[in-house]
Amino acid sequence: MYRSFILYLFLLLTCTSACFAQSGSNKQLETTFDQLLSEQFKQNETGCAALVAQKGQVIYKKAFGMADLELNVPMQVDMVFRIGSITKQFTAVAILQLMEQGKLSLQDEITKFIPDYPTQGKTITIEHLLTHTSGIKSYTNMEKFGEIIQKDMKPEELIAFFKNEPMEFDPGTKWNYNNSGYFLLGYIIEKITGKTYPQYLEENFFQPLGMTNSYYGNDSKIIKNRASGYQPGPNGVENADPMSMTLPYAAGSIQSTVEDLFKWHQALHSYRLIKKENLEKAFTEYKLKDGKGVEYGYGWALSKVQDSPSIEHGGGINGFLTNAIYLPKEGVFVAVFSNSLAKSPDLVSGKMVAAAIGKPYPSKAIDLEDQVLQNYVGMYVHEEGGERSILKEGKQLFTQRGSGNKTPIKAFAKDQFFFDNSLTILEFKRDATGKVITMVSNDRGKIMNWKRTDVKKDLKVPAAVLHTYVGKYELNANLHLTISQEGERLFALPTGYPKEEIFPESENVFFSKNVDARIEFVKEADGKVTKLILHEGGKDMEGKKIQ
Repeated sequence: MYRSFILYLFLLLTCTSACFAQSGSNKQLETTFDQLLSEQFKQNETGCAALVAQKGQVIYKKAFGMADLELNVPMQVDMVFRIGSITKQFTAVAILQLMEQGKLSLQDEITKFIPDYPTQGKTITIEHLLTHTSGIKSYTNMEKFGEIIQKDMKPEELIAFFKNEPMEFDPGTKWNYNNSGYFLLGYIIEKITGKTYPQYLEENFFQPLGMTNSYYGNDSKIIKNRASGYQPGPNGVENADPMSMTLPYAAGSIQSTVEDLFKWHQALHSYRLIKKENLEKAFTEYKLKDGKGVEYGYGWALSKVQDSPSIEHGGGINGFLTNAIYLPKEGVFVAVFSNSLAKSPDLVSGKMVAAAIGKPYPSKAIDLEDQVLQNYVGMYVHEEGGERSILKEGKQLFTQRGSGNKTPIKAFAKDQFFFDNSLTILEFKRDATGKVITMVSNDRGKIMNWKRTDVKKDLKVPAAVLHTYVGKYELNANLHLTISQEGERLFALPTGYPKEEIFPESENVFFSKNVDARIEFVKEADGKVTKLILHEGGKDMEGKKIQ
């Protein structure tokens, strides 16, 4: 009896300790999630609802910001959002259900169900529609789509709107995200079952799974706790543009809550809807005819978060942006719904799921000495083409691809940098002497290697041509730019700054490695250089040659 009591006490203490540790861990995660979400979704602005689950148990569920700015209604976690393209996984599962029932094959040509569809001599299968590899023009990318966006249309009418568009590529040879493909899948579901797509959703998914706050989109219907949608405008936030919810259809018309989406997720992964082997097929990367993977299965995108495989999808539709990520290895599910096109949940949901597995993305910058920062400055070239500059202004480094905008990068360790608005990590590699020779960008598992080069292009400008640029140029009364030459090298000396070498990207255009600046020398018809144009920070300054 004594030994039993000791054993009981031991088990009690062990359980108490473990439960306390788990509680402390969850509390820390809650604080992290609160901070991440509150930074983006502020109290009196448009808001979000968020849910996090681990191994089937909800560990976090909160709302931030406002559901209705005009009525001053705070966001609640059970608010109903348009979920946009997350709808596509419901459509994909419906197709797989019909496949299991023997009513279709994924290799069936779409003309088996839509005999009058003009395939333009191509073989287009149901699998091509599921994987965005059909080559059919996406109706939301058509210029005329804006003309019909508020018009209620039957599925046959919208199919007629896009079906005669030229094919973009041969089926199975390329990947291009395509709403037309999923629209056609919804119509095929109707043709096979004799039910409307909304009826199929209700009878096969919403009712059986207890998704009591999920609906096929309908703006005239009274829906309790429906959040209002917003978009950025010239004077700040404004109400989202109206659209007919008959148009997104099987590609994006569902409305739901984060909790209902988790119910859907649980049902899928307990194989209540389709067999395990078919669900796994939906989560398998489709391969093009040349064997290249497309990072997409059937209704889900496939990626990585901190090197852990992820199954995910986002949605974007008038007034709303949504995202849901699942890490099968760790059993972590995160859903974040936003009621504004100005506030995407993609970045914050990625940071949340990384934090949930104990591998948070870096967020705190460290200071590096000026000399260390200078080591990274230069031009980097990718083996498949493309250039990326690393520039330095004061104590801040920037990256710039081609002639695009420059973006600040922040160090979280020596040779390792992060972005404020991206999950991409940059890491610089050194040779045996300590010289930086390579930059590696890791965008959620997509690795790109950039080789450092001393010049932007393998270009040599003759010394005689360089000599024509030498002189003093007046940008304004207080700013002059003196151009000097040393053999086949050209240098620029701005007023108040040290002299630095500039490098040719063409015979008359030169760039700086240290700042985001280009100098263009302008010649007259007789070949004489009379002025230059300084392109810097998105502005152009003309400098007349005065000496």
